[in-house]
Amino acid sequence: MKLYYIPGSCSLAVHITLNEIGARFDMEKVDAKKGVTETGADYAGINPDGYVPALSVDGDVFTEAPAILQYLADTAPESRLAPAAGSIDRVRLQQQLNFTASELHKSFAPFFADTPPEGEVKEAALAKLFKKFAHLERVLADGREFIMGKDFTVADAYNFVVASWAVPTGIGLDRWPNVAAFVERVSQRPAVMKAMQAEGLTG
Repeated sequence: MKLYYIPGSCSLAVHITLNEIGARFDMEKVDAKKGVTETGADYAGINPDGYVPALSVDGDVFTEAPAILQYLADTAPESRLAPAAGSIDRVRLQQQLNFTASELHKSFAPFFADTPPEGEVKEAALAKLFKKFAHLERVLADGREFIMGKDFTVADAYNFVVASWAVPTGIGLDRWPNVAAFVERVSQRPAVMKAMQAEGLTG
């Protein structure tokens, strides 16, 4: 397997999951603005949409974080990174993955734009993002350790990465203490620390 990634982006969730299941894989960094990989390959030939993650597996290339995360979890059921396919808990996992992808993740887009929002546009973008964080805060408000309860799953890997973006954007997590505690808790997992170090995100 080979993971095409951008440091700290949503591909980090896939990187964490690969570590969690003990997979053997290669990595290749992508320069999305130039459309090339670190070896000089045309990234459009790997993923025509131009974004990460992309995971090459035996000649196939998979994209979209929620799909890749579930695929990896299913290759290692003993890891308990996803409930059994067809179960109610699996639907709940998919629900959370889709929320993270379509709501929380997308709400960060303005803050990573080449020209960050200002004034009323910024306030509107923040209000939208705050509503998404409020949802995640409610999910964690019952004291659960992870999104699905006591087991770490791929939903935690994805939520950890996206919620962490509040730090480099200057938004911070002080408004959502349950989310802040969750991010800190997940950051201490060996698979997470290993992935972040490999991507140059920590010393």
